[in-house]
Amino acid sequence: MTSLDQARELLREFPVVDGHNDLPWALRAQVRYDLAARDIAVRQDAHLHTDLPRLREGGVGAQYWSVYVRSDLPDAVPATLEQIDCVRQLIARHPGELRAALTAADMEAARADGRIASLMGAEGGHSIANSLGTLRGLYALGVRYLTLTHNDNVDWADSATDAPRAGGLTAFGREVVAEMNRLGMLVDLSHVAATTMRDALDASSAPVIFSHSSARAVCDHPRNVPDDVLERLPANGGMAMVTFVPKFVLQAAVDWTAAADENMRAHGLHHLDSSPEAMKVHRAFEERTPRPVATVATVADHLDHMREVAGVDHLGIGGDYDGTAFTPDGLSDVSGYPNLLAELLDRGWSRADLAKLTWQNAVRVLGAAEDVARSVQATRGPSNATIESLDG
Repeated sequence: MTSLDQARELLREFPVVDGHNDLPWALRAQVRYDLAARDIAVRQDAHLHTDLPRLREGGVGAQYWSVYVRSDLPDAVPATLEQIDCVRQLIARHPGELRAALTAADMEAARADGRIASLMGAEGGHSIANSLGTLRGLYALGVRYLTLTHNDNVDWADSATDAPRAGGLTAFGREVVAEMNRLGMLVDLSHVAATTMRDALDASSAPVIFSHSSARAVCDHPRNVPDDVLERLPANGGMAMVTFVPKFVLQAAVDWTAAADENMRAHGLHHLDSSPEAMKVHRAFEERTPRPVATVATVADHLDHMREVAGVDHLGIGGDYDGTAFTPDGLSDVSGYPNLLAELLDRGWSRADLAKLTWQNAVRVLGAAEDVARSVQATRGPSNATIESLDG
């Protein structure tokens, strides 16, 4: 049996829990949520990284759908609600394939029933508009993690890709983390500054996650996790979910991406735009300036390093499909996960290691956050603190 055959066999028992997929935003950008125009029941290779046939081919058993909205939108909260509504519509449209999941037990039940457990994560603290009541509202609607920032700072936390302002978390930022712990909402530290990572680990009584981040020691990009932070995950109980985005995993791609982003801006486009018009501009730039190509081995190098530093009990996968213009060779879309597992098998990862990477760690972490929430709720009610009262 080949390594690829072994990988596919393992995924039938321990499918992938992917920490981050931007399909809802792609559906907004491409067809304004006209789900019939991008029917994911059939392959959408020309338009998307994600559809149900390829999720099945890739061995995906649970997906955190990102309900991301851009941080420069003036109406981030209603836009986030529209993203949540999109996920709910997808689940209702495909009940034979997708099942809503709110808990670790829901994830296991979906797996037992052959459905893809569908969870949600909000990407960026701007989606709560400095309101703990809004945070609770998102939780009530099914959101199970909040990425504390996206690419820009929020008033209470510093982003990895913005000029430092808060120095990590403010007092209100620590209150956000405490309220997330009380709810059972996972604290997601992808996109945040290293100072924010460390402050959040200090503040959180529950396991944290990195829903789509790789190792800074392997690729020196601020979106990746420094070793000193990875070293703290065993004590915290959390996990880092390796991402596939070439500009975060391949050092040679960092400078190329900066030039590509500037080219987008020169054409009057947002550098994260993945619309057909934007992709045409991207492809023209790539024809003039060939991009460095990441591979399955590139991603495996990150996982090897992260396992050495944090341990295999604290790793997962967060591909960031439909949230990136480019993908590694062998990981071009959501069907590619078996290729990564085959590469890891060839590097000596055991079946037990891979079961933790794909399924067990993610289920354990969500369950542990639920346990912390039950304990905190026994002693403390909802916080009605405001940013004005805590940060002045």
